Amino acid sequence: MALHGAPEAEQWFRHRQAPAPHVRLVCFPHAGGAASAYRDWGPLLPPGVDLLAVQYPGRQNRMKERCVEDMAELADRIAAALAPYLGLPLAFFGHSMGSSVAYEVALRLERRSGLVLERLFASGRAAPHRVAPGPVRPPDDAGLVASVRRLGAQDAAAYDDPDLLPLLLPSLRADHRLINAYRPERPVPLSAPVTALGGDSDPACPVGELAGWAELTTADARQRVFPGGHFYLVEHREELVPLVGAHLAGAPLHG
Repeated sequence: MALHGAPEAEQWFRHRQAPAPHVRLVCFPHAGGAASAYRDWGPLLPPGVDLLAVQYPGRQNRMKERCVEDMAELADRIAAALAPYLGLPLAFFGHSMGSSVAYEVALRLERRSGLVLERLFASGRAAPHRVAPGPVRPPDDAGLVASVRRLGAQDAAAYDDPDLLPLLLPSLRADHRLINAYRPERPVPLSAPVTALGGDSDPACPVGELAGWAELTTADARQRVFPGGHFYLVEHREELVPLVGAHLAGAPLHG
C-alpha cells in the first residue's frame, strides 16, 4: 500500500503502514531476494514504525521488468522512488547485497536532500571498500544455485522447482553481476550512525569483516553478532526485529 499520489513509488515498495508513525524503516533484500523477505517483520516492530520493503525490478510482481545490473542506476532509482516517503525520519536495514545498496541510497539522500538517516543497519556483508574481489569468471547457473544453497537461503528450495527456476535465475544472475562489479575504492563516510550485524558462522561475511563499516560513518558505529550463518536473521528474527525497532523507538541499542 503506497502513499496517495505516488503511483511510480508503489512498484518499488511493499508498505506496511503503522498508525501514527514517527519513523520509517526501509529494508533492502539480498541478491536474488525480494520484498517478501521482510513480510514477517511488521508485527514484530513497535507501534509507530512504518515499514517499507524494497522490491527490485525483475522479480515477483516486477518479473517482466528489466533487472538492474549497475549499482549506480539501482541506487539512483530507489532514491528517486523514496521521494514521497521523506516526510518521516528514515532508517535503513540491508542484508548482504542489500547492505551495499542501502549505503549507496543513504549517500544519495545525504548529498541531494540533506537527509541523514536515523541509522543504517548493515547486515551480512563487509563494508563496500573492504569486500574481497570476486571471481574473474562469474559462476554458471548451476554455480549460482549452489551458492544459494550453500548459504542456507530460506527460499533455496524454490530453485529445485523446474517451473520456477527459469523465472528466478535472471534476477539472481543480475544481482550477482551488480554486486561483483561494485567495488568503490574511496567510499564517502555517511553522517548517519551505522550498526553492522552478522552471524558468527557466516561463510560469506566472517565476523571480523563487519568492523569495516565503522569507517563509513562520522557518527556512532556499533556491531552486533548473532549465532548462525549468512541467514541468521531468519532464525533470529524474533530477537533481531524488536532490537532494531527498540532503537528506532528511542531505546538504547545494546551490543
